[in-house]
Amino acid sequence: MANRLEIVLTREQIAAKVKQLGETISRDYRGKELVLIAVLRGGVYFAVDLSRCLTIPFALDFISISRYGDAAETAGVVKITKDLDLSITQKHALVIEDVVDTGLSLSYLLRNLGTRRPAGLKVCTLLNVASRRIVDVPVDYKGFDLPNIFVVGYGLDYHEEYRNLEYIAAFTRT
Repeated sequence: MANRLEIVLTREQIAAKVKQLGETISRDYRGKELVLIAVLRGGVYFAVDLSRCLTIPFALDFISISRYGDAAETAGVVKITKDLDLSITQKHALVIEDVVDTGLSLSYLLRNLGTRRPAGLKVCTLLNVASRRIVDVPVDYKGFDLPNIFVVGYGLDYHEEYRNLEYIAAFTRT
């Protein structure tokens, strides 16, 4: 079987949106103690590029979560597999996600981080797939709204492949 890729967002479109988000976040968090929390693995590319567009001081940390259970199902147990190294207590935490779709994993993550008493807790995602939402989660900063399609590139993968693409493409197996 071959795989087919159809470009949905170009490198230039992504870069322009990341720059715009960086400007907005820099303005909103000026004078505040900010911790960026990149969600591994897919969110790394976005988090790094976004951090380069910020004009304010910030700390950067990483967290990784996994959902166990049938991959075809939306249910499953969410577990933190790599926790933060930094404290977010009394700091403004901004979760950086590659894509928010069902909201199940993000909802778990926000509940967990909220128990750590941050001064503020918000979400920034590059891709928002609201049509797949099962749990209502806040998305404070978003790059692009996408329909319910499977995409790869710019950190998003299919069986650990395609993360390194500089663009985002719809992926289909043919």
